[in-house]
Amino acid sequence: MIINIIGGGLAGSEAALSLADFGQEVNLFEMRPNVKTDVHQSGDFAELVCSNSFKSESLDNASGLLKEEGLRLGSRLLEIAYHNRVPAGKALAVDRKAFSEEVSMKLETHPLINVRREEVCSLDFDGAVNVVCTGPLTSGCFEAFLGELFGGALFFFDAVAPIVAADSVDLERAFIADRYSDNGDYVNCSLSREEYELFWNELVHAEVLEVENFSDRFLFERCQPFEEIARSGIDALRFGPMKPVGLIDPITGKEPYAVVQLRKENLSGSLLGIVGFQTRLKWREQKRILSLIPALRNVDIIRYGVMHRNTFLDSPRLLNPDLQSRNHKGLFFAGQISGLEGYVEAIVSGRLAAINADRYVRGKQTVIPPVGTMIGGLINHITVSGRSPLKPVYANFGLLPEIRMKNRREKNRKKVVVAQEKIQRFLEVII
Repeated sequence: MIINIIGGGLAGSEAALSLADFGQEVNLFEMRPNVKTDVHQSGDFAELVCSNSFKSESLDNASGLLKEEGLRLGSRLLEIAYHNRVPAGKALAVDRKAFSEEVSMKLETHPLINVRREEVCSLDFDGAVNVVCTGPLTSGCFEAFLGELFGGALFFFDAVAPIVAADSVDLERAFIADRYSDNGDYVNCSLSREEYELFWNELVHAEVLEVENFSDRFLFERCQPFEEIARSGIDALRFGPMKPVGLIDPITGKEPYAVVQLRKENLSGSLLGIVGFQTRLKWREQKRILSLIPALRNVDIIRYGVMHRNTFLDSPRLLNPDLQSRNHKGLFFAGQISGLEGYVEAIVSGRLAAINADRYVRGKQTVIPPVGTMIGGLINHITVSGRSPLKPVYANFGLLPEIRMKNRREKNRKKVVVAQEKIQRFLEVII
């Protein structure tokens, strides 16, 4: 039986490679480049449209724990990510072009994967197995189909930060350093109090792009446009994406009043992403506002920031904890359309959906990861314990069962130990 995967983003690419590894023949449908989206730049699979960071690797961080679980589950895309990493301190960041090109090559050359560059507007339920991974940028016709199938979908707005040319940054007005460590993985652009206050005042009065059906109540908290953060108070950016804590400017020997951090977007370092500067400013305003930062006075913006509408399902009402539809057997969902937020979350859910689609085809019972694991906590939240309507969720220690300890750091470390034990027992069940 051929398994259909709809969507070639992170979750869909992971699911396709995983199922092919399991010996299943796969049809992988991807509408790009024939049908474009608001933010994609190419037709490559697993293209990263927001940051190039997969977040922290540390087990003191929930995302670090999720990465470890994904690797132990056999994630193909996490392996590829590590193969294409760029320096980013304690975070796993990748050369986004090299990463998506390697994923695309592996998909397009695998003998069990049939790549079909076409838009899917409906599903075949006549004995077919489908894994839907259309992500936050689901096409209009397919979203309408899902709306009819399930009685509606939800959405929120997300934003992307600009990418700039590294050679347009004035390094005489910036310094290389990583917060709290000796690594030199970030370019830091300092602002004095006067420079910051001018920057803030111009930012809060800058023109934004009007977005259809936009409302700030639909903004996802982890990707708030930096102009929206600024409007909450003059010091909001200094306690957010422009916080100077842990950095010393070698020019002054002091902590800057505010700082803008730039991170490598490719291995050569010719492209830099502005950390935390997601925006819906008009393009001419992005150029004007960024030029107020001393080190970016002559900045060359390679990719402007944009805002887009993200689609996701009301999963607590529609999905079982094995990521299968409650009312349509053989229909699985993974990635951001299921209500998960984040790159690693999408990848690991794609692996889990592939494991269960494979078991379903082979007549085996599908599996549910334990709640005490990070992937189990995520899946439990979007399918069982989360409220309807769903609010998208990313990996965090609050998803794991509570442990009675006063020290928060020690409590989270204990949660990690428990999660590692449970994921090992889960692996013994599914192998």
